[in-house]
Amino acid sequence: MQRVKLDKIDRRILRDLQSDGRMTNVELSKRAGISAPPCLRRVRALEEAGFIRGYHADLEPKMLGFNVTVFAQVGLNSQAEHDLEAFENAVRAWPQVRECHMLAGETDFL
Repeated sequence: MQRVKLDKIDRRILRDLQSDGRMTNVELSKRAGISAPPCLRRVRALEEAGFIRGYHADLEPKMLGFNVTVFAQVGLNSQAEHDLEAFENAVRAWPQVRECHMLAGETDFL
């Protein structure tokens, strides 16, 4: 992927979309201080360059039956590629796990 230099307007667009991904292009353009057509072109360029990976809904865990949030530190006996892959596949199979992050240091996953 080629390196893209972000200017002040691009950074403002990214900050505002991160805060509210459903913001209209008109509102976004007003906040960025540019008209709507170039704002939309910038958003599309940021998407194509990979700065914007997608848009998602922020779900309420309690409404979905997740009444407790747990952070578990997981240490594996081996960091061999097949062991890491086996753990990742096992975690993907658990619908209760909403996120899993690989770490550097004593703890392998959180």
